[in-house]
Amino acid sequence: MLRSSGLAAVSAAILSMNRQLEVRDVLQTIVSSARELLDAEYAALGVPDDHGGFAQFVVDGVTDEQWKSIGPLPRQHGILAAMLQEATPQRLTDVRNDPRFGGWPRAHPELADFLGMPVADGEEVLGALFLANKRCTPSSGSAPDEREPGPGGEEPATDGGAEPVRGCAFTEEDERLLRLLAQHAAIALTNASLYERSRELTIAGERARIGHDLHDAVAQKLFSLRLTAQAATALVDRDPARAKSELHEIDRLAADASEELRAAVVELRPAALDDDGLVATLRTQTQVLDRAHTAEVAFGTEGTVRALPAAQEEALLRVAQEALHNALRHASASHVAVTLTYGAAGARLRVADDGRGFDPQAVRKAGRHLGLVSMRDRASGVRGTLTVESEPGKGAVVELEVPGG
Repeated sequence: MLRSSGLAAVSAAILSMNRQLEVRDVLQTIVSSARELLDAEYAALGVPDDHGGFAQFVVDGVTDEQWKSIGPLPRQHGILAAMLQEATPQRLTDVRNDPRFGGWPRAHPELADFLGMPVADGEEVLGALFLANKRCTPSSGSAPDEREPGPGGEEPATDGGAEPVRGCAFTEEDERLLRLLAQHAAIALTNASLYERSRELTIAGERARIGHDLHDAVAQKLFSLRLTAQAATALVDRDPARAKSELHEIDRLAADASEELRAAVVELRPAALDDDGLVATLRTQTQVLDRAHTAEVAFGTEGTVRALPAAQEEALLRVAQEALHNALRHASASHVAVTLTYGAAGARLRVADDGRGFDPQAVRKAGRHLGLVSMRDRASGVRGTLTVESEPGKGAVVELEVPGG
């Protein structure tokens, strides 16, 4: 049976893992949680690729400088291969004495006692999690190693090449704790992978929508531009005044097409949300749209700006983009105001325009949603609340409230 203190530690580690949404963050949380839980000097988790190596390899207990000096990522061989291919735990008193041990790079820290556990979802092995060098404590019954550790937790070299002194080893209870942690780690890792995949599909959907808009808007204007140019050519000799009018129309159509292209290019750029944050990203996009369109587009914030969970920030950004798209391309708005308000309970996005407006009920019945379904899906995905207020001739207001996370 697991001690109550061990269960409490596992519970805390599981909660920490489930707070993460990005695969890399989940991997790092798993590794650091396992190392802390079992009091080991080193921990690592490798996610295999299809070419005998690792797509990702995360470590804890090694400094950045040490990690760089170690060199390329390890391959799937030896004990790591056994965990991945046979899906079996590995608990060794000294990994260096195992016949499968093949050595390690010169800069690699010295490992002795070893505990490895496959991270599996059913029959699919997602990764190999392992710990090394169980720390000695007074309660273990063995005297602790009194020498000072090195900068990454490694022990100093001994005289004459002697092996490091080890007085501890991983126990059966350690193995049970790590197995339980690995089971929940598989769930967290699967959820994070699904989340990242859904983001990829969302981006693909956004690009498809932009491509459709580009085709509809720009292609129509270019077709009109061509017809008008043909008419001006035919009129230039027999009706110069009318030909001049047609040339003015060509100029207008060309300007409109150029505006549509600039807006499309802006939307096709990769979102800077991860690098710049929500406020900077929204400010940049509204500034570019303000320059690209004849409408005035303004952005402002209220309250104390703070970071929100990634899923919530993405939902706020995408709803803002959809509402701006509707206001500028469908509603013929001359003024659009985007406001992001931060409060103790969360954040609220408000996009208000003075365009032609619409009847939400009539739009829904006619099957023309203006992105309303997409916006509502994004809101529900982050436990948010979306409200849309509009009526013909009186503009529209779109608001999204999300909890504080």
